[in-house]
Amino acid sequence: MKGWITGLCCVLALFLFFSCGSEKKTEETAVDLPQIQERKELVVLTVNSSVSYFHYRGEPMGFQYELAQQFAKSLGLDLKVKVVKDEEQLVSSLLKGEGDLVAYNLIITNPLKDSLIYCGEEDITRQVIIQRRGKKALKDVTELVGKKVYVNSGKYRTRLENLNRELGGGIDICEISSDSVSSEDLITWVAEGRIDYTVATDEIARINRTYYPVLDINLAISFDQRSSWAVRKTSPLLAEAADKWHRENINSPEFRASARRYFELAKRPAHGAILSVKDGKISHYDDLFRHYAKEIGWDWRLLASLAYTESNFNPNVVSWAGAKGLMQLMPATARAMGVPPGKEQDPEESIKAAVKYIAGMQRTFSKITDKEEQAKFILAAYNSGIGHVTDAMALAEKYGRNRYIWEHHVAHFMLLKSNKEYYQDPVCKNGYARGSDTYEFVHEILARAELYRKKIKK
Repeated sequence: MKGWITGLCCVLALFLFFSCGSEKKTEETAVDLPQIQERKELVVLTVNSSVSYFHYRGEPMGFQYELAQQFAKSLGLDLKVKVVKDEEQLVSSLLKGEGDLVAYNLIITNPLKDSLIYCGEEDITRQVIIQRRGKKALKDVTELVGKKVYVNSGKYRTRLENLNRELGGGIDICEISSDSVSSEDLITWVAEGRIDYTVATDEIARINRTYYPVLDINLAISFDQRSSWAVRKTSPLLAEAADKWHRENINSPEFRASARRYFELAKRPAHGAILSVKDGKISHYDDLFRHYAKEIGWDWRLLASLAYTESNFNPNVVSWAGAKGLMQLMPATARAMGVPPGKEQDPEESIKAAVKYIAGMQRTFSKITDKEEQAKFILAAYNSGIGHVTDAMALAEKYGRNRYIWEHHVAHFMLLKSNKEYYQDPVCKNGYARGSDTYEFVHEILARAELYRKKIKK
């Protein structure tokens, strides 16, 4: 009898312990707009992706990030971003009180409505076939029968399998088992003609079409899914504020500019020759390239090749990301390099600042003693940001390659920086990057510089 009473007391004690813990947890997570305004900081949770949040040339970017910035500003709050692994962790971190709001298009499901309030703009997404434009582009899902569609494992393969059953079979579903190939890599393969079809959400498809205008993304293969931002059930005032802000600002110049930047503006402007290389001139700015290249020990033709790739020698161009001038420096970089306000598009100021920036990167990569090899790392960092290059170097070292050699070593892992397995590796500090763009950037500049050397003798 005594033992039974003792056991009952233990059970009651455990019940009280967890009850108190649950009450304490509820108190900790019962943070709403007044408490957030008191601490003057909005903490948002998101994931790395080309849509939501990433770093480009050392600056945070992403459509959802920019919207969260605008929302926080409307409330007079500073913005703090916490990046988590995936959608499941977005929800668990929110419920633990590790953030105030999920700034990401979270799929709306009935089970989660017991613990979350979905808020902000309700977005409609669907899965689509990615193919090339032209007369042969598929117009109906029934035309997929007999076609090879390449996908990674996961939701895209699952949807294709379901569609295949609905059609009675015949779709040749080719799963890419390699961890080194991401969904966006497959989209690139379609654009390049290496494969004919893959699948992605229309949101990712729209962003990738700004890189590859040849893509056709009109054929939907799934039902519409609703998604939006979310807060905890204990934050109704924050949800109400998000709803109000989206309602009032969805047509504002800031909102529309952000949407245009990510989903409409071409990411790769067309290039054309300015002057004829055979006449001994590369551009109108050759004398400036000659003068300033000496400060970093570069061949001036390499500096000219960088400028061509960046701006097509047009000092007035402004990129989708806000980079300006002949050398396409981001606003923060231009300020840090001493470019006077309003002079970002002055050719000499742009070249002088770019050379100063490159000199700083020479110090960063000083352990790479071979100057030609070092230039490859600097060009990669110029394109994507130093952080993504140091991430690729760390990955190279972790997987047994040489962190001080570009081709087949660090470049290999730069190419993998758009793949979750690699950009979420603990040695990576800067998340997602379009590594294929950086790889091509380096290759293109070096190849053109070599052409310039052959055509224009020193």
